[in-house]
Amino acid sequence: MNRTMKTTVGLLAAAAMVVPLAACGGGSSSSSGDGKGSVYFLNFKPEAADQWTALAAKYEKEKGVKVKVQTAASGTYEQQLKSELAKSEAPTIFQVNGPVGYQSWKGYTADLKDTAIYKDMNDQSLALTDGDKIVGVPYVIESYGLIYNKDIVKKYTELKDAVIKSADEIKDFDTLKKVADDMQKRKKDLGIEGAFTSAGFDSSSDWRFKTHLANIPLYYQFKKDDITAPPASIKDMYMDNFKNIFDLYITDSTTEKTQLSSKTGDDANSEFALGKAAFYQNGTWAWSDLQKAGMKDSSVGMLPIYIGVDDKTEGLATGSENYWCINSKASEADQKASQEFLEWVITSDEGKKAMSEDMGFTTPFSTFNDVKTSNPLIADANASIQNKDLTQVAWDFSMMPSEEYKNVLGQAMLAYAQGTGDWNAVVDAFVNNWATEYQATH
Repeated sequence: MNRTMKTTVGLLAAAAMVVPLAACGGGSSSSSGDGKGSVYFLNFKPEAADQWTALAAKYEKEKGVKVKVQTAASGTYEQQLKSELAKSEAPTIFQVNGPVGYQSWKGYTADLKDTAIYKDMNDQSLALTDGDKIVGVPYVIESYGLIYNKDIVKKYTELKDAVIKSADEIKDFDTLKKVADDMQKRKKDLGIEGAFTSAGFDSSSDWRFKTHLANIPLYYQFKKDDITAPPASIKDMYMDNFKNIFDLYITDSTTEKTQLSSKTGDDANSEFALGKAAFYQNGTWAWSDLQKAGMKDSSVGMLPIYIGVDDKTEGLATGSENYWCINSKASEADQKASQEFLEWVITSDEGKKAMSEDMGFTTPFSTFNDVKTSNPLIADANASIQNKDLTQVAWDFSMMPSEEYKNVLGQAMLAYAQGTGDWNAVVDAFVNNWATEYQATH
């Protein structure tokens, strides 16, 4: 994930438009004559093509099982997957990017419930499900939340009558609001311009709010209603909570509300890195830019985006756009070989090194718990995932019906922030426009 999230998540809606294959295609027969089966992995990530090829060669040499890796060119994965699954020697392992993309290939996904890759997940709620079936297991995960400047928070705790004595006390929305409000009042004492960085609605920044922030109330509604596939309509169950957190962002801010339309992602990053704000909504991918701007790893941490629902058990917003699936139409031998290959990838020293160091992935598997990272935000994310008392917030924004849906929501949020629109328009864009866009895209 990176600052172009608004583009990558938009691909999810396009994936839903791919026409599923006819039931007569997609078969796969074992190409080995010894009954071991074989593996054919259609890889989604071009940047990791060489590493996957090298890893496959190591496995083939060690186990004597044929492993073929083919990598789709950037932006062509859905098209190539459709073509390859129609062949007799089809991929035995392929990828989907979430619930929307899964709808195109649901006839080709084996149940992974009894596989090692599912059993070894730190948090099995991150898996892609369809009823009782586990249809996809994420192998790359990322997290986002409220990045905070530990030095500023510590300085605040040392002020007379500070609301908290330690950042560890910020465990719910009420405390977060009290701290932010007090910081805003005492910003001169702290040497900051606001508690929060600018909530910019330039295209380089607006995805943080119309997609990532909007995901939090959406997650709680879907959790309450047990929704696991894109629904035709949604409710306004947690819109008051959504308003409260957004109000906090735009009120206790470095920037006047009237200036938010032109504020960029770089502006927010700079404000945070230069110590002008204590809190910055972003994710694990932001560390590279913050580090380049001169921040030390000891100065940053990440909190969940509390909105006053299940704050006590809320973890970071953690998810993936990269799920392994095993082709249910492949032979039993090839399916077994594919399961064993993926198990080796997440448990062997060679596989763990390749994924964590050579490919640079953050993974959801307990077998990687001993892998160290120099990214302090990933360290906090790993701690959140490994904390059995916390539930990670799913990336339910992947079920938003279209990019246009998010754009309309973003426009309504900006109008509200600037005072040219009201919150009812945000509710309308969030709730009612879902049904409109769902009908348009389905």
